Amino acid sequence: MAWIETIPFTAADEKLRAALEKQRRLYPKEYERAPDDDGSQSIVATHTLIPEALFHAFATFGVLMSPELPLTRRQHEMITTRVSALNRCQY
Repeated sequence: MAWIETIPFTAADEKLRAALEKQRRLYPKEYERAPDDDGSQSIVATHTLIPEALFHAFATFGVLMSPELPLTRRQHEMITTRVSALNRCQY
């Protein structure tokens, strides 16, 4: 497996913290990290060296999961599960 340098969320500077917070606000509450999770095992962590890319890459998913869209949360999850399966994604 390849190794990607990351910055644990608990060690984030102001710019990275701001990007993480903006991105997090777009996600459903079920996606919140546990209090003892530093985020180092998260797919989001792979973008911590480039905060702007982190926000834009993951904000897209957050916007697509918006409860204001005509699909139900269940339908959103079915679509994301199917796409992940087709992409042979482990998460």
